[in-house]
Amino acid sequence: MKRVTGIGGIFFRSKDPQATSAWYQKHLGVPAGDDGQTLFRWRDDERPERRGTTVWAPFDADTDYFGKSGQQCMINYCVDDLDALLEALQREGVEIASPREEHAYGKFAWILDPDGNRIELWEPPQEE
Repeated sequence: MKRVTGIGGIFFRSKDPQATSAWYQKHLGVPAGDDGQTLFRWRDDERPERRGTTVWAPFDADTDYFGKSGQQCMINYCVDDLDALLEALQREGVEIASPREEHAYGKFAWILDPDGNRIELWEPPQEE
């Protein structure tokens, strides 16, 4: 079973997410939408017909989305089969941080690394 297939997102805390997005746009050319997020689009080398997206997004400094308050960033990893991966991780003793969620834009689950950092796993929706 293939586990991680790519990076789906990079999320970090910011005192002022809009100002941070504007700074990255001005100085590094990172394009940001009205919500301050950026979508980097790419294609899978092994399956060029498959398109992917990596989200770059600053979050409010007091967000609880990352779990503990001391965690400054969270990485979202793309996976092909979230349910199978969660079963394997549970057998391996990895701590599952939150119940699995399903949305129109994919399936999500969160685990903790050995340092207690929350990691997001994302199975993008199947292309029709």
